This record gives sequence, structure tokens and C-alpha cells, in this order.
Amino acid sequence: MESDSTVIYRHHIAPPRAFSQFSHDLIRHPRLSSDAVRLLTWQLSLPDGARESLSRTAERARIGACAFTRAKRQLKEEGFVHERRLQGPGGHWITQQLVSNVPLSAVEAAKILARMPVHTPSADAAPQVAPSPRLPAVGVPTPPLTDGHPKKDPGENTSHRPAEPERQPDPASKPEPAPETSESSEPSEAARALVAALPHLSPDLRRIPQGMHDELARLVSRWLAAGHTPTAVRTHILRGLPDDGTPVHRPGGLLRYLLRDVPPAPVPGITPASEQPSPASPSSRLAALRECEGDHVQATLFRPAGDETLCRRCLDSPPLHTGPLDGGPVARPLKERV
Repeated sequence: MESDSTVIYRHHIAPPRAFSQFSHDLIRHPRLSSDAVRLLTWQLSLPDGARESLSRTAERARIGACAFTRAKRQLKEEGFVHERRLQGPGGHWITQQLVSNVPLSAVEAAKILARMPVHTPSADAAPQVAPSPRLPAVGVPTPPLTDGHPKKDPGENTSHRPAEPERQPDPASKPEPAPETSESSEPSEAARALVAALPHLSPDLRRIPQGMHDELARLVSRWLAAGHTPTAVRTHILRGLPDDGTPVHRPGGLLRYLLRDVPPAPVPGITPASEQPSPASPSSRLAALRECEGDHVQATLFRPAGDETLCRRCLDSPPLHTGPLDGGPVARPLKERV
């Protein structure tokens, strides 16, 4: 705060040109902010005929958007600014702004604005940039297409080729009836139920678009008509899902890709070679054992220390001596080897 002993001296030199006169009541108005006074004095200092709007003046005076709104509201409440909106020639809506150095009532402002010429933006347009008259289009206007899919690119050369001769149909050959499960036919109830349960099959399939359920049900119907079971279809879908944690952003497109080609159904009673169990390889303990070649009721395995072919029991027990084949003595033990 300045102390009471401060003395202010003022030095004023009248400008020789480019100046405006304002009353002290305007500059010292108790209900106008500094932004409102600056906006009003800036507008009043513009030359005659200038059509600069209040918003443009606020930009040049570095007045922000909120401060400009508050300043404009104060000027309109005190009667320094008046606005009206009317429709001019050609149907253009115009906003007229009246700025005065003294407060005016609404009636006084309306009388002044009524004497002002209505300015339209098209009046400032140069003749060379004016739009030319439009020529009517050839044909009947048609509304744009709002449904359906764009036509697919045939992907082949569209050059003019010689017309192929028409082939006469063979009377002996009869056209085969179209399958019932074509893409245009209605899917079966089993296929619809299977598609409806797919979101519960895997978390990756929870966001299947509702609009693709009919298309997926038609694809599943082809699998069921080919002889595949619902369990085989679900197993095929689970095998096609990523197993490395990659998120599935378009589950509908992935299911369309997995169900597009229908493989032949397996023949009942024949297990594919890929699913047949492979013979189990012996463990390391059994691989080190050898079957004894001695006289045993059942096969006997032993762990050899070298190249022997008899187990320890057959080596420790003496062999039996068999008598002559003509009915001699049955058998008697030989002498033990030394």
C-alpha cells in the first residue's frame, strides 16, 4: 500500500493526431472493469466504417475468453453495447452490434440500428470467387446405399477378352441338388445353440458380436452336416485359439477363419494315426535287465554282470542228467563241479 505522504504529479501533452475524446465518467465508471473500459475505448477509437467485432477487438487487446464475456455483459447491462439478430437478403442471419460512448436505452438503440444498412457477408465477396451456378446432374438422383457389404475385388485382369463359346448342357448329366446347409439357408437349432454357448467355452470368445451369430451358426451347420459332432467342433475351435497369452481382439473374425473350411469327418471305429497311443518305451531300469534262458515256468529277468545268459539261481543249481530215451532211470543229479 502507498503511504499518505505519496505525491503524484501528472504531465499531459495533447496528441497532434490519432486521438479520441472520452468523458471522465466513462473512464471512471464504478461498475465497469478495466477490461470492459479497454474494450469500449478500443472500439470507439476505430475509424469510421470499421466493422471489427467485439470478439476480434478482445483478441487484439489480449483479453481472455472469460474476461471478454464478463466485460461484454457489463457493457450491455450499462447500455454501452446493444445487439440484435435479423435475417438479411438471401436468407443470411446477421448479428448487428452497436457501441456508443454514452448509455442508450433499448428503444434508442433500435432506432439507430434501423437506420443502419444491413451488411451481408456476400457483399464483400469478389466476383471471381462467387460460386457459379450448378449444372444439373445427368440421370435420376438416387439415395446412397445404407446397408450391405461392398463388392469384393475380383482380383483378376479386367481386360477385354474374347467371348468364350457357350457350352451346351449335357442332357445325360443332371445338376446336383444344392446342399441344405448353404450359406443362404437357415442354420439348425443345434448350430445356434453351439454358437450361443461359445462365450462360455473360453474367455477369448466373450466378445463375439451379436450380428455375427447367424453367420457363425451357418458355418457350424456345415460342420454338423458333414458328420462332425458338436464336441469335435468345440475341440477344433479350442485348438485354434492362441495358447501363448495373446489377447483376441476380434473373436468373430477368428471363428469365421477357423470354421471356413470343413474337413472330412472321421470314419466311426477308426482312430486317426495322429490320435493313436504310441507304444511306451521301456524305462532305464528295465532296459538293463535280460531274460534268463534257463528252465523257468515263467519268464525271469535278471541283471547280468557280463555276457552270461543264465540267472544266478540257474548257475548255482546243478543241471539234471537225463537217462537214455528207452526208459532208463528218470534223472539223477550229476557230481558237483569243482
